[in-house]
Amino acid sequence: MKTLICNCNQTIPIDGPALQKALADSSDGLETVHQLLCRQQAPEFQRAAKSGEELLVACTQEQRLFLELNEQTEGARPVAERPIRFVNLRESGGWSAAARAQPAALVPKLAALIKAAQRPQADPVTSVSYRSGGRCLVIGSAANAQAAAALLADRLDVSLLVTEAGGELAQMRTLPVAAGRVTRLGGWLGSFEVEWESANPIDLDLCTRCNACVTACPESAISLAYQIDLSRCTNHRDCVAACGAVGAISFERAPQVHKERYDLVLDLGSEPQIALHAPPQGYWHVPLQGGTQGAAAQAGAAALTRAVIELRDAVGEFEKPKFFDYRQSVCAHSRNERDGCTACIEVCSAQAITSLAKVDGPGRGGIRVEPHLCVGCGACTTVCPSGALSYRYPAPAHQGETIRTLVGAYRRAASDAPVLLLHSQGAGQQLVEALGRAAAGTKHAGPGRTAPAGTPALRGVPPRVLPLALWHTASVGLDLWLAAVAQGAAAVWVLMSEEEAPDYRRAVSAQLALAEELLQGLGFSGTHFRLIDVRDAAALDAALHAGLAELPALSALPPQASFAVQNDKRATLELAIDHFIERSPLAEAPAAVPLGAASPFGSLAIDTDKCTLCLSCVGACPAGALGDNPERPQLKFTEKNCVQCGLCVGTCPEQALTLEPRLWLADGGKARKAPRVLHEMAPYACVKCGKPFGTLRAIEAIIARLGAHPAFAGAAGERLKMCGDCRVVDIYTNPQEVRITDL
Repeated sequence: MKTLICNCNQTIPIDGPALQKALADSSDGLETVHQLLCRQQAPEFQRAAKSGEELLVACTQEQRLFLELNEQTEGARPVAERPIRFVNLRESGGWSAAARAQPAALVPKLAALIKAAQRPQADPVTSVSYRSGGRCLVIGSAANAQAAAALLADRLDVSLLVTEAGGELAQMRTLPVAAGRVTRLGGWLGSFEVEWESANPIDLDLCTRCNACVTACPESAISLAYQIDLSRCTNHRDCVAACGAVGAISFERAPQVHKERYDLVLDLGSEPQIALHAPPQGYWHVPLQGGTQGAAAQAGAAALTRAVIELRDAVGEFEKPKFFDYRQSVCAHSRNERDGCTACIEVCSAQAITSLAKVDGPGRGGIRVEPHLCVGCGACTTVCPSGALSYRYPAPAHQGETIRTLVGAYRRAASDAPVLLLHSQGAGQQLVEALGRAAAGTKHAGPGRTAPAGTPALRGVPPRVLPLALWHTASVGLDLWLAAVAQGAAAVWVLMSEEEAPDYRRAVSAQLALAEELLQGLGFSGTHFRLIDVRDAAALDAALHAGLAELPALSALPPQASFAVQNDKRATLELAIDHFIERSPLAEAPAAVPLGAASPFGSLAIDTDKCTLCLSCVGACPAGALGDNPERPQLKFTEKNCVQCGLCVGTCPEQALTLEPRLWLADGGKARKAPRVLHEMAPYACVKCGKPFGTLRAIEAIIARLGAHPAFAGAAGERLKMCGDCRVVDIYTNPQEVRITDL
């Protein structure tokens, strides 16, 4: 790959020879550091484009220009055949006070960012398709709905649903119009189902808008939206007489329910019909305020303009990635009509995840994720304890290798360890870039000069902080965070802004706290995990530099691990935990590290006085943590496999089990990987043949509960003490003693 680097008119202090040395072990094609690659040195880019090699351009500011240059360069391969990649070195740290003061400190960061950008692209994922014919429903007041429809009707098949007072309906009937109260709205782009109830005496389908009823009403209770204000009507019924043969007005008409399908929905109501942080694609909510003056009205008008532009283009066939994979076999949500883990359902801001038991009825285990509603936040995969839900855009193994490349390149060129800053490609990226630009208030000033008056004194992204853009910040969780520290990062910080749902913050914060509990419990000092929740560049600047003071010392970090992140979440977690346990600085490790309720690790406490060894918990466990012994009545438990879902606790008829979130450290962590006996009992011997067929306590409990019942009197009661084989023989040997309970 050929890499083209520019110091942006000498505003980024790039030490070319040092950077070349840091990148010496790669075939990156770095030859020189350009000064104005987008202007006077543009021919250098064109020569590189004609070489046929893959290109990496260290400039995102002029991305469009470089793509156009490639298209206009004779002999250059089209982007469709050879994509051109871009990496931001400027705002991500090149424009910072520390880089200006000590350019050498910037070299490890630049090398890391370039190395990560040179990595192969992730494998493509399957796609989810939408088809829209342009049938659009506009919801709101008559005035707002008609105004919006006028901007859409030449492109879309528009219908109006008047749900709020305000405005008049046009005399000329050019669009289908209904009025009423929305009772249900669901679906997605190309497949919305809308249900509304109309209870007003005036039927808009029949109304001719002759205005006879408006004139006849003495209370002026009928507006030119052709709906009756029932709070003002005194039941004189002059309007009914005026309407006459048209028959559009009836006070005896029962409320009518209407159902229709639409491809698109524009909701102009004061309150959204779909009140979700991540509404489905194809649904726009623009709460227009009354009047034309004021900030709220102007914001509403701007939002409506954006929505109209997007709606006009929302006709045809569309695709988006399928962001997730789901393995029902290890899902800890439900089994045997018992609910266990509900973390994914609770965190999903798009309500794309539902319980199969609620959809298909009791007995169905697992969940269903509707890919058309999924927005790819990945929060479900972060909170999933078993790895049943895994992120695929990109897959964990690819993302993990990117992180390992990023951290490893920095560590090879530096004398300290980097901080990994995870942020979204949207608002998070904008915050990082805004900080870089704000820090450049002194960027052009040069030695001995001052920044223009009023320029914020921001320091920029520190050279030690490596930003990594994700589709969504919640898509990376405990497995990759721990792997990053194991592989050499000093810390992992997650940047969130106004675009993240409150549930994402709570979930990610709980998982970060859990990761910190693990490392602190194993004796690793410093703060390794941090949630940065800010809204502007100044707050981000303060948070980044404050966090640097709490980082662990290089000597307090474990040696860098060499393992690769796996696509299986639990496998990666085990690799990381083993690495930390083996390299714990504690002279004497505790028996266990206690963890919070969000822990996917832990043990089971069992009340042996209550347990009858019915083994119903074994059948309920989705992770293979619980097992039996075919040779004797035993309940075995492998702690490494337990995901703390609670299905065993909910299934136990004796309420004998309790979850214990922890990381067990006995025998250097090896004990948690081996099955151990939680409980065992003496077997019950068949009264006929002597073969053990259950536990003494279980059979005695059955006899105690059923023995007094008339149905189990005599021979039927005696058969409760027999094994299955002897019971069948006895039934056929003594048919006169057989009761319906035996069959």
